[in-house]
Amino acid sequence: MVDQVFNVLFLCTGNSARSILAEAIMNREGQGRFKGFSAGSHPKGQVHQFALGLLKKMNHPTDGLRSKGWEEFAQPGAPEMDFVFTVCDNAANEVCPVWPGQPMSAHWGLPDPAAAIGSETEQRLAFADTYRMLRNRISIFISLPMKSLDKLSLQNRLEDIGRSLPETA
Repeated sequence: MVDQVFNVLFLCTGNSARSILAEAIMNREGQGRFKGFSAGSHPKGQVHQFALGLLKKMNHPTDGLRSKGWEEFAQPGAPEMDFVFTVCDNAANEVCPVWPGQPMSAHWGLPDPAAAIGSETEQRLAFADTYRMLRNRISIFISLPMKSLDKLSLQNRLEDIGRSLPETA
């Protein structure tokens, strides 16, 4: 008997950094139990070069990563999502996309590393921080006992993960 593979969609505005990082992390850390996807409400059309560089440095496959609109996942024949997480940062006055339908969802807001200012080193550090926070949250998420949690308990856990402070995520 094969265990269910859970489809997880990460949404943000531009789909060039945070959600792309999350997709790549989920696809590696999920070890076949979770399949990561990403999209944006207003996709930039290309993946940020620092996101791609960091993923390559961390030995993530980057083939197939692309900036795309979330409507792609609302089309007939698209993978059905079990979970949808928004990773945009309300504090930055971004408008987070809203996902229709029945998947479990939560807001895991993070600052946009693509908006970081400063030297190239400081900008790359912003991407590294975002990667670390996403990896921590995804690690917590994939270790949840999915089969033994009722829907309300699972929803509360998902929201708790998103509320965790970046330093302790």
